[in-house]
Amino acid sequence: MGDVINLNRARKARAKAGCGAKADANRAAFGRTKAEKQAHAAEQARQDALLDGAKRDD
Repeated sequence: MGDVINLNRARKARAKAGCGAKADANRAAFGRTKAEKQAHAAEQARQDALLDGAKRDD
């Protein structure tokens, strides 16, 4: 036979693990400094301009 587990504890542990993953994603998205956000925005704008400049007109 298998081990006896407390289903309530297992449910709470699974929920806590899911919240941990969401917290890591939020830390990556919102835990940046203003300079990092501005650098990312400038890089994104540069890539968008490069992509738009490479488009072919039909």
